[in-house]
Amino acid sequence: MKSIRLIAILFAAWPAFAHAALNVFACEPEWGALASELGGDAVKVYTATTAFQDPHHIEARPSLIAQMRRADLAVCTGAELEIGWLPVLLRQSGNAAIQPGQPGYFEAARQVALREKPVTLDRAQGDVHAAGNPHIQTDPRNIARVAQALGARLAEIDPDHAAAYRARLADFNARWNAAMARWQAQSAPLRGMSIVVQHQAFPYLEDWLGLKQVAVLEPKPGVEPSVGHLAEVAARLKTVPARAVVRAAYQDPRPAAWLAEHAGIPVVVLPFTVGGSARATDLFGLFDDSVEQLLKAAR
Repeated sequence: MKSIRLIAILFAAWPAFAHAALNVFACEPEWGALASELGGDAVKVYTATTAFQDPHHIEARPSLIAQMRRADLAVCTGAELEIGWLPVLLRQSGNAAIQPGQPGYFEAARQVALREKPVTLDRAQGDVHAAGNPHIQTDPRNIARVAQALGARLAEIDPDHAAAYRARLADFNARWNAAMARWQAQSAPLRGMSIVVQHQAFPYLEDWLGLKQVAVLEPKPGVEPSVGHLAEVAARLKTVPARAVVRAAYQDPRPAAWLAEHAGIPVVVLPFTVGGSARATDLFGLFDDSVEQLLKAAR
């Protein structure tokens, strides 16, 4: 009888000492990885995309809507990167807590200064983003800025774990700052290195490492290059040479391979986000691998 009463007491008291993990819906792998770094066991992270998908073009599947419906916090890039699918998920989820303007909605791009803001917006120029280039995750300094804001947001919407979030943020900052110093030293040979990019996806990486972009394979953002256009790029490289052609892991390998063969330069495949290579299993591995792959081309 005593054991039955004890079970009843424990069951009644369970809500007082048990706290369900905060459900985080991350639009891209880098933000899922960052939420896990800052949240630990206090969060349960679902990542909507993989490193081998183009984040511009994702289908708003019912399974994604179901995950968004359960979310306490949605963490996305913003700056129109997910414009083709995120609004559908938000609308169809019926989840008032994670709508834009609510504490449960977080845009990483709002935490940094965006590059390449168009002077005039003309969709005839391709996949142009009015707010600026959204591919902010290729610069670790941007990750640091987003971490500060995301840590504060986690503490705001889950005050019961605020102290834990602050402690994990401080630990992440210490490890991240040390890693950035290491990457900065390792990447010294990359300063001034000329590259061709397949998509206009690396302006933040170029700024961080001092790379010099001399050509883009896409004639317009998001438009696949023809053989004729690739031939024009190859001809241009005879007067303005490049050391490598850079593409993201998710991109079609054929344009970069064609240029590499005809221009006699290597292809550098960057993970672009967490999961994009065997080494890029977390945010630290993402930049470890990115720097290493670029250094191989610079040798």
